[in-house]
Amino acid sequence: MLEPLPILLIPGLNCSARLYADQIPALWRFGPVTVADHTRDDSMDAIAAGILAAAPPRFALAGLSMGGYLALAIMRQAPQRVQKLALLDTSARPESPEQTARRKPQIALAQNGRFAEVPPLQFPFFVHRNRQGDDALRTRVRLMAEETGAEAFLRQQHALITRADARPLLATIKCPTLVLVGDGDELTPPALSRELADGIAGSRLVIVADCGHLSTMERPEAVNRALVEWMNG
Repeated sequence: MLEPLPILLIPGLNCSARLYADQIPALWRFGPVTVADHTRDDSMDAIAAGILAAAPPRFALAGLSMGGYLALAIMRQAPQRVQKLALLDTSARPESPEQTARRKPQIALAQNGRFAEVPPLQFPFFVHRNRQGDDALRTRVRLMAEETGAEAFLRQQHALITRADARPLLATIKCPTLVLVGDGDELTPPALSRELADGIAGSRLVIVADCGHLSTMERPEAVNRALVEWMNG
């Protein structure tokens, strides 16, 4: 019988535990599942250190988007504690000036008491072009923003803007690694996942069809299959 391995899931920007609602039932058989709190600090290193302080001694680690950036920060701080790594719809690259420019209008809304206007701006980039009319998915994205709140959102944005380049770290990652991305992800396109997979020796790349950035919510069955294989591997 396999020894249980705790699983730690890190959400993305303006996302809550709801991001992984469909994954937890598929993963709990492998060990206790925890969704990390990534809302308390305003730098990747500080958020990662806080997650590590609350985490088990050894665990499997999965993160989507900002959660993937944080997973890489954790790999930099405590690689010996991570037994398996899953990087979903994310990148190893630092912030670009173009990305910061796109963030500024949303930051201004949150600073000026208009945070409720942010999720409608994010939604078109969060999901596949074929899901733009999915009102149930739109509601779930809005609820995650409400569960995050404006102050945490602003801290997360600062952490994203100031994140380090993780590409030099990739060659040092030795644990079994899954890299997964939606084929229609506009925020972190598949080329960025191929770069991750090429940089991490022995990693497995999965590209999910008809899927945007929020793969865990858009195509949960495909993501769950990949995660179960990752845990069984």
